[in-house]
Amino acid sequence: MRRNQSVGADDFEALYRRSEDPWGFATSAYEAEKYSDTITALGGERARTALEMGCSIGVLTRGLAPLCDRLVATELSPTALDRARNRCADLTNVRFLLAHGVTDGLDGPRDLIVLSEIVYYWADHDAARVGAAIDRWLQPGGRVLLVHWLGETDYPKSADDAVAALYGWTRDLEVVRQARREAYRLDLWRRADRDQARRISA
Repeated sequence: MRRNQSVGADDFEALYRRSEDPWGFATSAYEAEKYSDTITALGGERARTALEMGCSIGVLTRGLAPLCDRLVATELSPTALDRARNRCADLTNVRFLLAHGVTDGLDGPRDLIVLSEIVYYWADHDAARVGAAIDRWLQPGGRVLLVHWLGETDYPKSADDAVAALYGWTRDLEVVRQARREAYRLDLWRRADRDQARRISA
């Protein structure tokens, strides 16, 4: 049965206190392949002001940093955020932010927003708030990159429903790429410079 409310900071903090790396981000071959696919999807295009929401322990953050002039990485769990800071201590272009709400970090112009394994944790009202913040702050030509596991969970949404819902709460985003692997889906959107017809097939 799916949760009715967004998965909150207390849930994640308890998880990271029990385990250094609950999902094996730093050790799993699956995660390494997924992160490589995530970085490849960006095509080497550099971002001036990027945001990674839900950075966990900073494994993907290290992969994103070389493609960004400035990268803000947010996380709800203080314990996970400390581990991310330690992992990325040598990266001078990365700033870490403890998030107290779903839109923390979405408070200034961004030309890349990375949502890896996060949107399906949000109930409708939170996803709608993030969609509105993306509308406000994503710059013309800016990109949104999403990656989500396709397996069964008790999260508020499935991967497919989460991606479709967030897309529905945004405007002027064209689908650049959709890739479906055995265990996860990857979606890349770009902000159009003018109104365009939009279509998504999940």
